[in-house]
Amino acid sequence: MTVRVLVLLAPGFEEIEVTCPVNLLRRAEADVIIASTGDDLLVTGRSQITLVADCFLSELIDQSFDLLVLPGGPAVFTLREKPRILDLIRRLHFDNIPVGAICAAPLLLLDAGILEEGVAYTAHSSTQEELPNLDPKHDTLVSGHIITSRGAGTALSFGLALVEQLFGTEKAQEIKASIHAS
Repeated sequence: MTVRVLVLLAPGFEEIEVTCPVNLLRRAEADVIIASTGDDLLVTGRSQITLVADCFLSELIDQSFDLLVLPGGPAVFTLREKPRILDLIRRLHFDNIPVGAICAAPLLLLDAGILEEGVAYTAHSSTQEELPNLDPKHDTLVSGHIITSRGAGTALSFGLALVEQLFGTEKAQEIKASIHAS
C-alpha cells in the first residue's frame, strides 16, 4: 500500500521546513506530493529559494492522503486567510489523518479549530501571543494525530517524527542512522 503525503507550498514558505521533511519521507518511500496553493508551480520561499511544486492544490484538494504537512514561514499568514486550506485541515483531522505543522503553521491548526483542550503542541516563539499554551521545551511534539515543531532548526526532528507516525519507530531510527543524525 502506498502512503500518500500532501505538503502545501505557498509563497514565503520556510525552505528548510519543506525540503527536510520531504527528503526524509521520500527516503521512507512515501509518495510525497508538493502542492502549490497559488496559481504558479514555481513557488519562492522566504529566503528566495524557488521550488517547483508537483501540482496545484486545486487539482487534488478532495483526494485522500495519509498525512498533511504544513510548513511555516511568512506564507502561513497568507494561508490563514484561505477558507479552503482551513477546510482541508479540518477534513483530514476529523478523518483521523495525521497533520504536521512546524514553526508558525500551528496557527493554521488554531484557525481550523483543531487545537482542542488537552492537545499538546509547540510552535515558533513568535506565535506565543496567539498560542499561549504552546510547549517551548520540546522541539517536536506528537499529540494524537497532531505533530508540531518549533521551527527551521527542528525540521530534522519534525521530519523523523512524521516518518515515525507513518512507518513506525524502526523505520525512523533506520533513516536517522543512515543520515548520521544524533
